[in-house]
Amino acid sequence: MNPVSTFDAPVWRLIPAQDVDHPALPARAPAGRFHHSGQIAVYASLSADGAAVAIRRYLGDGVARRLVPMWLTAKCIADVRGTAEASMVWQDIVEGGAPSPTWVYSDAARAAGAEALLYSSRSRPELSHVVVFDPRCLRQVGPPSAFNGT
Repeated sequence: MNPVSTFDAPVWRLIPAQDVDHPALPARAPAGRFHHSGQIAVYASLSADGAAVAIRRYLGDGVARRLVPMWLTAKCIADVRGTAEASMVWQDIVEGGAPSPTWVYSDAARAAGAEALLYSSRSRPELSHVVVFDPRCLRQVGPPSAFNGT
């Protein structure tokens, strides 16, 4: 894991349309790629294209979504981009009753005091995503826009 002292840049979130008034809401699922056991996780991407790639698995659920431009300011961020194990398919492992191997990375980042963790897209490694552990590091910087699901 490569520590980065600060991060101050735009990120994009694709969120349910019903949540546009609260764009920094953490994930509702009890477990995700980088959260479990009641941990807070706000998932975003470093590009609008990355946000669309990240949500693909969940399209078809009938949820209308909006793309929200945000700004992430973190004093301490961990970076596991380029680490294939951090971007692996984790859902089947958790459904089988085992802990996700990806949690090792986020647990270590949290323990080191990181406010967020950068990671590579599994399907498009040239794209990057971020999971934010402290939603106060995020602020909306533009109006939500429609998302057509592509």
